[in-house]
Amino acid sequence: MKIIMLGAPGAGKGTQAKKIAKKYEIPHISTGDIFRANIKGGTELGMKAKSYMDQGQLVPDDVTIGMLLDRISEADCEKGYVLDGFPRTIPQAESLTAALKERGEKMDYAVDVDVPDESIVTRMGGRRACLKCGATYHVVFNPPKAEGVCDSCQEALVLRDDDKPETVQKRLTIYHDQTQPLIEYYKEQGILVTVDGTKELNEVFKDIVAVLGA
Repeated sequence: MKIIMLGAPGAGKGTQAKKIAKKYEIPHISTGDIFRANIKGGTELGMKAKSYMDQGQLVPDDVTIGMLLDRISEADCEKGYVLDGFPRTIPQAESLTAALKERGEKMDYAVDVDVPDESIVTRMGGRRACLKCGATYHVVFNPPKAEGVCDSCQEALVLRDDDKPETVQKRLTIYHDQTQPLIEYYKEQGILVTVDGTKELNEVFKDIVAVLGA
């Protein structure tokens, strides 16, 4: 089962991707993880990606797709995988479709976790992070035991710049311009599944499983 996760930043697609991966025993693949693994491993593609990143430039699609294809060729992807954070644009989606077609493969589902912008701004504005151990909380949905203090290491929690309303709004604008067209792209391919991401986390997961099958 090969699945692509779609949804605006803060819609919860990463959380759902992990739950899908665990239930169906397939790897959860994020582009960030692939980049880090290739750079750490000193692969040719990893070094290419690093040279762009060091200059503050975007990594070209062919390099990203090269790393992705290497990853999905590994033995643990035999039963499928969940892609989280890729593709982000129509050209990336077209390149991925073409690359998979060459291998005699295709994606099975594109799951869109749909959440309105105003809910996302509220959601992300409530996030709090521990810069020491990396733990994350939410003032409403997942509060720490003591307000403003990390449960694990007792450090002060912060609102990251990424989660400030003005930054979230900018990220949503980029999403609507570049990534939202993927919904129509995968709808035309007949593999789009849309779930209501405003529901409680486990309810959203139930809705996804109802489509993917138990």
